[in-house]
Amino acid sequence: MSTLQRYLKNHIITDLSEKMVFLGGPRQVGKTTFSQSLIAHYSDGHPAYLNWDDIEDRRKIQKGNFPKDARLIVLDEIHKFSKWRGLVKGFYDKLKNTYQFLITGSARLDYYRKGGDSLLGRYHYYRMHPLSLPEVVSSWQSKDVNKKMTDLLEFGGFPEPYLKQDATSLNRWHRQRQERIVYSDIRDLENVKEISNIELLIQALPERVGSPLSRKNLAQDLQVDFKTVEKWITILENVYYCYRISPYGPPKIKAVKKEQKIYFWDWSELENTGSKWENFVASHLLKYCHLIEDTEGIKMEIRFLRDVAGREIDFVVLKKGKPLFAVECKTGETKTSPHLKYFSERTNIPMFYQVHQGTRSQMVSDRISVLPFPEFCKDLNLI
Repeated sequence: MSTLQRYLKNHIITDLSEKMVFLGGPRQVGKTTFSQSLIAHYSDGHPAYLNWDDIEDRRKIQKGNFPKDARLIVLDEIHKFSKWRGLVKGFYDKLKNTYQFLITGSARLDYYRKGGDSLLGRYHYYRMHPLSLPEVVSSWQSKDVNKKMTDLLEFGGFPEPYLKQDATSLNRWHRQRQERIVYSDIRDLENVKEISNIELLIQALPERVGSPLSRKNLAQDLQVDFKTVEKWITILENVYYCYRISPYGPPKIKAVKKEQKIYFWDWSELENTGSKWENFVASHLLKYCHLIEDTEGIKMEIRFLRDVAGREIDFVVLKKGKPLFAVECKTGETKTSPHLKYFSERTNIPMFYQVHQGTRSQMVSDRISVLPFPEFCKDLNLI
């Protein structure tokens, strides 16, 4: 991990000079390592890292007992304190000329800041994603690009299992991470009576990745009502376990409107080859969208396109509500989806890409391109 400079570093250092920075993201995505790595930038005054889960650190936070020679204060998991908003607001208003504040957590800090004292105008918010192909590749001309893509697909983008690259360690890591999410993060943040049922939901989700998500069927399988399933999925989204995307309905297309698709932040949990590849691509696109939103404030969305006849394109990326490009995922490189041509003739989506794990590149038309995923990442400057 020490050889990898995370993609948010320069953005966050710049923003810390103006406001607090909130850094959310999945558990074990590298937020703590990243926060502590900022020590090199603050060579004339060390950062102070305080974790709410540590009893001694908790006492220091409650008393505002920060080291006098520190310039950066990192408060980790403080959102687990019910009155954290007011506490952080007070620290910043009183001490912003003395310290810079980085607030990190394994949950959606934009969600858990709602209510109570307003923090509006006092912070910039970032979402840290797992490692992606552009982040681990030193040069697109290097011979190991495809090897690194294969490793990412198998071991995921979370730093610990990716760097270990050991199947047994990965399986143990999956189990430990799920237990921490359910029995630590969710229990600390939400009032869930039958919390063990969320484990059952997690077990039921992998086979539904990439397909239309039927919450009604999930409710029947788990023997709970529809609203309960919806609440549980929202909770899992808030702790960065999964995310959903909605359909895109362009004019002149009888597109589905209510269906959703679900994906994991950790695609390595999936066993189905096609689902894992689709999730892998989705996560790269989501990271691309979140970076633009978090650094430029521009509304970005990732959606999917499916008409009532079942024709589908896996993803459509929108900027300010307008389509930028569409992406179809294929594990192989031999056959071009006929849906690309169909939708290119009936929508105003500027460009359609079919990405695959092979080596073939082909311009099918002036708006349809078939290409390897590394080439797609390079051409679109994905992060």
